[in-house]
Amino acid sequence: MANIQFIVIGITDETRPELSSEVAKTISASTVFSGGKRHHELMDSYLPASAQWIDITVPLTNVFEVYRKHFTASPDTPIVVFASGDPLFFGFAVTLQREFPDAQIRLFPSFNSLQTLAHRLVLPYHDMHIVSLTGRDWHEFDRALIERTPKIGVLTDRTHTPNSIARRMIEYGFNGYRMYVGEHLGSSSNEKIMKLSLQEASAMTFSHPNCMILHAPNGLPARRFGIADNEFELLDGRTKMITKSSIRLLSLQALDLYGKKVMWDIGFCTGSISIEARLQFPHLHIEAFEIREEGQRLFDVNTRRFGTPGIGCHIGDFIDADIDGLLVPDAVFIGGHGGKLIEIVGKVLTVMQEGGTIVMNSVTKKSHELFCEACRLYNLRQDDTVRVTINDYHTIEIMKATVAKK
Repeated sequence: MANIQFIVIGITDETRPELSSEVAKTISASTVFSGGKRHHELMDSYLPASAQWIDITVPLTNVFEVYRKHFTASPDTPIVVFASGDPLFFGFAVTLQREFPDAQIRLFPSFNSLQTLAHRLVLPYHDMHIVSLTGRDWHEFDRALIERTPKIGVLTDRTHTPNSIARRMIEYGFNGYRMYVGEHLGSSSNEKIMKLSLQEASAMTFSHPNCMILHAPNGLPARRFGIADNEFELLDGRTKMITKSSIRLLSLQALDLYGKKVMWDIGFCTGSISIEARLQFPHLHIEAFEIREEGQRLFDVNTRRFGTPGIGCHIGDFIDADIDGLLVPDAVFIGGHGGKLIEIVGKVLTVMQEGGTIVMNSVTKKSHELFCEACRLYNLRQDDTVRVTINDYHTIEIMKATVAKK
C-alpha cells in the first residue's frame, strides 16, 4: 500500500499543551486524527471543526485496519497521531514502524516521562539504564538489578506499580536504592514528585500514570562469582546434596551460556546451578525443576538470599511436567535424574533445537553409561568428558552433548 503517511505529535499531560507554531499549523491543516481517549480530551480544543478522530484502543489490530481503510480511500491524506512524550521512546511511533514498515513518518517529539522526571530532580540521566515494565514481565528489570545497575529508569503500568516494585526489591535484598516517583508529569494541577526509601514506597499507593528512577548514589555490593557451598540452605544440611562450587562454575562453562537464551535446570535441589547461572548470565531465562517437595523451600530461601529473582520454579517429576508454554531451552543442565535419564533427555529433545547443549555431572559408572546411551539413542554429538577430583570427594565427570545440526 503506497502513500501511507503519519504525522506523530508527542504531547505532555498539560491541560493546555503549549504547541509550537509548526505543530499548530500542521494540526489546523489536517483532517484525520488519532490517539487515546486522554489525548483526545487534551487536544480536542485544538482540532479543526471538520476533524475526524480514530480512537486508539486495544486490540490494536482493529485500529490498524481502520488506518488501512483510510489510506485506501484517501491515499494522499496523512493521519495525525497524538502520543505521550517522545513517540520513539517505547512509544506509538515504534509500533507504527513495525506495523507499517514502508510508511512515511514525520515526528514532533516532546520530552519523555523519564527525561521530565530527571529534569524535575536535576538528576543527570546520560548514564541511566531504561527498563519498560509496561505490559511486560519482570525479566529485564530483574536483569538490571542483578547487574547492579546504579541508575535505572522504569516505565510502570497498573500491575508493575512503584509499591510492587519496591516490595520485589526488598524481598530479594536490593536495598541500596532510593526511589524517585513522578505522577502525572507535565500536568500543572496533578503533577507530583516523591523521593522515597524502598520501605516507604512499599507501603504506599500511587496514582497512574507514573514513572520512576532508582538510584544507588553510594554504589552497590559487587556481584558474586562462585558462592561457597556452606552459604546455601542445604537439603537437611547434607553437604553432598549440592554441586560443589568449582564444579558448578565448570558446568556453566560447559553449557556455553554467553551465547544462550534459555536454560533449564533439571533436578535443582538447592538451586545452586540456577542461582550461579542467573548471577553470571543475567540475560538468561531460567526454568528450574525439582521432584522433591522440599525443593520449593530451598529455592525460595536461596534465590532470595543471593538476590536472583526471575527463575521459574517447578516442583514435581520432570517426566510429568507440563512444558507447553515455557520458553524453548538452548541449554539444559541435568543435576538429578533418578534413573530416568533416557526419558528426561528424550523429553528435552521434543523442544530443544539444533545446537542446544546438555550437560550432566556424573559420579557413578551407571550415570556415565546412561548419558552415553542417550547420546547414541538420540544422535547427540558427545564432547570430551572433563574429569575433576576435589579434596576427598569422588571424581566427577562433566559430560556434555550437543544437538547435531540436521
